Amino acid sequence: MCGRYTLTAPSESLAEMLPGLEITDEISPRYNIAPTQEVAVVPNNGENRMEYFRWGLIPSWAKDPKIGNRMINARSETLAEKPSFRTAYKRRRCLVLADGYYEWRAEGRRGPKTPYYIRMESEKPFAFAGLWESWRQAGDDTSLQSCTIITCPPNERLERIHDRMPVILEAAEYDVWLSPEEQAPAELNHLLKPYPAEEMTAYPVTRLVNQPKNDSPECILPA
Repeated sequence: MCGRYTLTAPSESLAEMLPGLEITDEISPRYNIAPTQEVAVVPNNGENRMEYFRWGLIPSWAKDPKIGNRMINARSETLAEKPSFRTAYKRRRCLVLADGYYEWRAEGRRGPKTPYYIRMESEKPFAFAGLWESWRQAGDDTSLQSCTIITCPPNERLERIHDRMPVILEAAEYDVWLSPEEQAPAELNHLLKPYPAEEMTAYPVTRLVNQPKNDSPECILPA
């Protein structure tokens, strides 16, 4: 799964990653982004603009927005089948901007879990494949935009840490993923694969990251 991540890259680096990207607000470095928080995304609405959505997808048909607390990730293998994700997979996709993420490795059956920080060898920002929804409570004119991060089996470098990893898209795949047109799953499934292991690195960090209130550069320092 993917339950915490970082976005510390400056606006200039994100603009290089996505040419023409409109960034309307100054981006503050985030070292410990957690579920239910507002996260930077680029939705497939044809505007090529960074927006902030709540992390934890709330389906449009949901009666209680708290359902999003349990939907921070979506398994790539079942996107086309799950009622919570299948329509968004066809129509509402997004890039979730990041430059690293955390995963916890279990040390034995009952031992403590060791947090790892995982990023690109180049230290450049990247984008998770995400889905988004717009939810509106009955009788309320305002809407709440939310998102989820898609996961897949890990590559050979990360499988020793966890049995899942977020889907990280190649730059050449952004245009297809952000197409505002409805796409059939068969046209998208090939994108939902592990990112090349040789381009990634991982190292253990301290348990400071276990607490969402800790959001500082110390979170990504090697243990």
